[in-house]
Order: sequence, then C-alpha cells, then structure tokens
Amino acid sequence: MRRDKNFMRETSEDLEELQALLDASLAGSTSHLRSIINTARTLNAEQLTQVLTGMCTLALSSVTAKGEPRISGVDGHFLRGKWYFGTAPDAAKARHLAARPAVSAAHMRGEDLGVFTHGKVEILNPRNGDQATDWPDVLAYLKDFYGDDLFDWDNDVVYYRLHPHWMAVYAPDIAKLTVASQP
Repeated sequence: MRRDKNFMRETSEDLEELQALLDASLAGSTSHLRSIINTARTLNAEQLTQVLTGMCTLALSSVTAKGEPRISGVDGHFLRGKWYFGTAPDAAKARHLAARPAVSAAHMRGEDLGVFTHGKVEILNPRNGDQATDWPDVLAYLKDFYGDDLFDWDNDVVYYRLHPHWMAVYAPDIAKLTVASQP
C-alpha cells in the first residue's frame, strides 16, 4: 500500500484536531471506560495515524427505519484523521446512511488495538449531487490502493467520510503495533 501521496498525509492541523477529539472523548467517558482506556493504554493522534495505514476492516453499525441496529464489515481507510469507506449504491447500508447518517465504527486487531468511533457520515460522491471538493484526491488515493479497474468508480460504489464526534483508542502495548506496521 502506497500511502505516501502528499495530498492524503495528515497535516499538523489534522493531528491537532484528532488529538483534541481523542482527549475530549476520553475525558467525557465513563469512569468504567477510563479504567480500561487510560493514558497508559491509548495512542496519541500521531501514533494512531502511523498505525492505521492501508485498509483497516471496520465493523460499521447503522440503523434501519424501525430503529433496529445493523452491523456490517467495510474496508476502512483512515486518512486525515477520519475514516473513509465505501459500499454499493443499492446496498441496504447505503439506504440506511442516506436516511440516517449517524454511525458507529470499530476497528480491532485482536487484543492489541481497538479504535471506536461515533459520528455522522458525509457522502463524497453522490450519484445525482455535488461531489465533495476533495473527492478527486480521495478517488486518486483509492485507485492507487485498489487499482483503477476494480469498479466503475462513477456508478458501482459510493464513498463516505465519517466525521467523528467521539473516538477512543485502546492500545495496551504501542511497541507491538509500531513493530507490526514497520515496512
């Protein structure tokens, strides 16, 4: 995975925003959660962006019109301090997200890493609407990662950016994660 494209690197502002989110999320959590995820067992923003490279499988939870939770797996990419993921435009998940954009996502690597996120999604490339201003850059990253001929990128897939309002990271041993992510 070539995640060295300058347009997708986290800026200092991205890192500051992510760190503020991580700090506020942990500070506002219950004492039970803080007893598990504390400063000795978490990552800072810079460490997190170094660990979450390439494709990271997410368990993504959406809600049906009846308020019933639905969970499914998606290819997640952590770019500029936010999760990005896609699905087919006619998938049930796409209908749920269009009507109710609040989601929760979790990325876990055994007992070594857990990244838990709550927020709202933004559609980056709606079929009959305006694309996000950075969609061309995100699309270039995705094509570089998956290849240009995997999909009809204009019709077969819809991509989302998850704007988190809460994020917590459990990582009891940073050394295990940084060694595993070294090239």
